[in-house]
Amino acid sequence: MKSFVIIGLGRFGTAIASELSALGHEVLAVDVDEERVQQVADHVTHAVTGDGRNIEVLRALGVRNFDCVVVAMGSDVGNSALITLNLKELGVKEVICKAQSHVHSRVLEKIGADRVVFPEYEMGAKLAQGLSSSNVLNFIELSEDYGILELSAPQSWQGKSLRELDVRNRHHVNVIAIRKNGELNVAPSPDRPLESGDQVVALGRYEDINLLHEVK
Repeated sequence: MKSFVIIGLGRFGTAIASELSALGHEVLAVDVDEERVQQVADHVTHAVTGDGRNIEVLRALGVRNFDCVVVAMGSDVGNSALITLNLKELGVKEVICKAQSHVHSRVLEKIGADRVVFPEYEMGAKLAQGLSSSNVLNFIELSEDYGILELSAPQSWQGKSLRELDVRNRHHVNVIAIRKNGELNVAPSPDRPLESGDQVVALGRYEDINLLHEVK
């Protein structure tokens, strides 16, 4: 088990904090917004309202005793840089920072960040790879998190019903329609076997629907 501090509880920070905690690691989540702290409090070891730009706050939290600190605030390079400087001054062993541009990344690396990540870019690249797959027919963006993907029914799905495939639990997406010979069957029966030529319309989070193109 490792110990982590996550500073900044936006979507990225909250996701990392929750996932690391679910994997059995000790997680201290920190944000200036008390509401965000409360939302993640039940999913991590400790959750604290505090300003990571203040070195005394970081010192009081004992950040130098943790294995790694993730600075998950990517929108303001000034804030990220100040927090990184504070962490390195306090002797934190490993600092990982979120960045939104290569300029941002270079600044953070120069002042001591051990690793810089680009979550939006990496997710976009993965999604692009999935969309370029030959069995993906269409994609519709619904929000920052969710989309609809239309793909040819994978060979391993053919001859099996949606109930047998248990798509919702296995792939974390919902099949909302099946297109056959140009006709769209909305809310298809879970007992209808999929056939060659069927086009499956699935709704889910980007990271989940993107994995469907790997199903053969």
